[in-house]
Amino acid sequence: MLGLRLYRTSGDNSVLYDHDLESYALFDKNGQQVPQEIVTKVGETFEKILKETVKVRDEHANDMALIQAMAIVFDRNPHLKLEGLEYEVLQWCICRLEAWFATDTDNISLKNWDQEHVLTGGHGLMVNGYDPVIKALARDLDIHLNHRVTKIIQRYNKVIVCVEDGASFVADAAIISVPLGVLKANIIKFEPELPNEKLSAIADLGVGIENKIALKFNTVFWPNVEVLGRVAPTSNACGYFLNLHKATGNPVLVCMVAGRFAYQIEKLSDEESVKFVMSQLRKMLPEATEPVQYLVSRWGSDPNSLGSYSCDLVGKPADLYERFCAPVGSLFFAGEAACIDHSGSVHGAYSSGIAAAEDCRRRLSTQLGISDLFQVGKIVMREEMTEVMVPFQISRL
Repeated sequence: MLGLRLYRTSGDNSVLYDHDLESYALFDKNGQQVPQEIVTKVGETFEKILKETVKVRDEHANDMALIQAMAIVFDRNPHLKLEGLEYEVLQWCICRLEAWFATDTDNISLKNWDQEHVLTGGHGLMVNGYDPVIKALARDLDIHLNHRVTKIIQRYNKVIVCVEDGASFVADAAIISVPLGVLKANIIKFEPELPNEKLSAIADLGVGIENKIALKFNTVFWPNVEVLGRVAPTSNACGYFLNLHKATGNPVLVCMVAGRFAYQIEKLSDEESVKFVMSQLRKMLPEATEPVQYLVSRWGSDPNSLGSYSCDLVGKPADLYERFCAPVGSLFFAGEAACIDHSGSVHGAYSSGIAAAEDCRRRLSTQLGISDLFQVGKIVMREEMTEVMVPFQISRL
């Protein structure tokens, strides 16, 4: 047990997935806080709208965008239509839904938006971040950092992994867990080329983007809630900040941006991004002070990620995940995008890695004629002519 400190943010049935509605403070364009009864009412309406989209799905053989299904729901159920401030709060709820999938609602698949097997127990925030988990998993492993992979070759029952500095590693097999965006960009070359069914699976999986702009202040000037949100006439114009002070005691707000808007923000410099975010924050809290530190992510343009995590696009083929996960010779594929039940999550990435490692172990056990592969001597990995009896995991981060 790692003894991780967890801060609970929601129960099992939160309509907005990772935070309960009562933990929000929403503000209108004039900086006035939206009454909690309106937030609660709209949250309940939003849940009804989403349930009605399931009926639309059952009636249509072909997939469609979630936003299109919502339009059908409104046509059939005029009483679910909202106006004025309530409509803006609804748009904010849609903004949160888009953040969950890291893409806009016109990209979200009606057939698949609610198919994730969300684990029981609600959601929580790891107070000390993921660093303790990474250190625990990395213990006693020979990890080579700053080795950007350029080519993967399968030859003579071996896998040769080439990196930017000209070095290469040889193994009996490899587990490939690079981000989906890197695979889609064809940055890593394969010899021989990956089969068409694998290439089409990589192409058909969507990659979403959700960025964070973390702001640290000298003092706390915001309400003691978990999320601060700004409502607006469209979901793209809405916004929200996570309040890390409530969970960690540090005076930090984190602005979350997703979808097309996140790509637009990435075009700005750090200073421009912070200036824009602060202008939005001051519309809610005019007394907001300047941050003393900030950190801006750019998952969409970072060459080591080229996106945040996978998302199900409209019209996704039924066998997509099976084709993406399928081994190619001695290459095995893992990562959040390879997890059917928990894509887009850390636990999904972890469980897919365990599954890929077990598949690889079975294959090598059969290939090498060894009943228990992991009892064979000491695992060694050296540059150039490495004779390795187990796979190693490739990561660009």
